[in-house]
Amino acid sequence: MAVKDVVICYHVEKDEKGSAEMRGSFHIQEATMYEKVNPSHPDKIADRIAGALVDMAYSITPNPRIAVEVLIGHGVCNIICESSVTLSERKVCRAVQRIAGNVYVNLRQLPQDGKLAANQQGRVRCGDNGIFCGYPVTLEQKHLACIAKKLYRIYPFDGKYILDGKRLILCQSHATTTDVKSLFPQARVNPLGDWTGGTDVDTGAVNRKLGSDMGDSVTGGGLHGKDLSKADVSVNIYAWLKAQITEGPVEISCAIGDDVVDGLPYEVIVDIARRYIEAIGGFEKFAEWGLIR
Repeated sequence: MAVKDVVICYHVEKDEKGSAEMRGSFHIQEATMYEKVNPSHPDKIADRIAGALVDMAYSITPNPRIAVEVLIGHGVCNIICESSVTLSERKVCRAVQRIAGNVYVNLRQLPQDGKLAANQQGRVRCGDNGIFCGYPVTLEQKHLACIAKKLYRIYPFDGKYILDGKRLILCQSHATTTDVKSLFPQARVNPLGDWTGGTDVDTGAVNRKLGSDMGDSVTGGGLHGKDLSKADVSVNIYAWLKAQITEGPVEISCAIGDDVVDGLPYEVIVDIARRYIEAIGGFEKFAEWGLIR
């Protein structure tokens, strides 16, 4: 995330009559810092479960309406699913346990609200209100994502990583500080000592790690647990992709029911996001690393 530090300088000047007056000036310094978590972080486990359920809905019908909330921790996974389709409880439990291990699944499924469903009748329209920003990925963000993936290949367990200028902080569970230090000698590793992590240590919830997923592109909407009619998914992806092409910031706003966004038919934006998700391998795979991968 790009952080702008405002530095204020004061000095004393005397006017023609000799009276002292304090004057101020300021300048802006830009520093870059970024946090990345891996797919086994509790919040990412929640994102992945939500993504798996969205994938499940798309396996039933080409254009489902679905919104999933997941709260997981300490042996229990609570799921609320509002959808135009009914998911198999057996398949939901199987997906949760494949991702999170042997946990109790508390699932509640509800039909989508009637007014929201009517908004999508006949053609694809914007499924919610929102403001969205896309920013080019920085070198620091790319570098930390590479570090996170390297560690995850060796240690496929809960981990969180920070790069702040030259300062690298690596918190990797199920790994000794000595072993991680041998890979990254310059890093500060596991500041509280070796640890286990996971959902038995901390709870996870959907869309709590958007900074990791989106970097500077974070605004109001979450990426995970929703179908492509939701602007939080499609417009976020579109704005981010556009920023990588233009190499500059992209700002977009929309209202629920809009059929044109950023000068394009909304269905075109949805199709762009659909192709991006399909290229990655689906919503669950998208949830693993987010947009910065």
